[in-house]
Amino acid sequence: MQPKHRRILIVGSGGAGKSTLSRQLAEQWDVPVVHLDALFWKPGWNPTPRPEFMEKVKVELTKPEWIIDGNYDSSIELRAQYADLIIFLDFSNVLCLYRACKRAWKYRGVTRPDMGEGCPEKIDWEFVRWIWRYPKDARPGMLKILSKVPADVITLKSPKEVKTWLQHGPNRKSEFIS
Repeated sequence: MQPKHRRILIVGSGGAGKSTLSRQLAEQWDVPVVHLDALFWKPGWNPTPRPEFMEKVKVELTKPEWIIDGNYDSSIELRAQYADLIIFLDFSNVLCLYRACKRAWKYRGVTRPDMGEGCPEKIDWEFVRWIWRYPKDARPGMLKILSKVPADVITLKSPKEVKTWLQHGPNRKSEFIS
């Protein structure tokens, strides 16, 4: 049975598990994944200029199906308008920071699969600060955007909720849809 949702957006703090969930859903639902980090970062951690990045995002959005993971404030409202399902991983900053550090250790010196080529894993104070302050700085804006979108929105507050939701399957009514 084909899942109801074919354009899925996954958002949340760094370290929440957006890329992991997108890979799991891609396998379960047979929908291609687009990692925004891979679109944005050029070798050597050089950012793609905003107009070029937005064009790349627009190309992906016109495709009939996708799972896009990542935040990138510059394109969130546009992406949210195209999505038919948005999954917000609303985890604690302590858990996200722990996971980001664990990921940095696991991939130290190499580029992880969901990152742009030539961007070996790193963790710096700016990223740590962003994760730590996400609940105060970014979360309110995300909630405001999510309150206005036409898509189904699922907020998952823990890895246990993610696991439970994944076990429900794509077409079952979920208690997490708001």
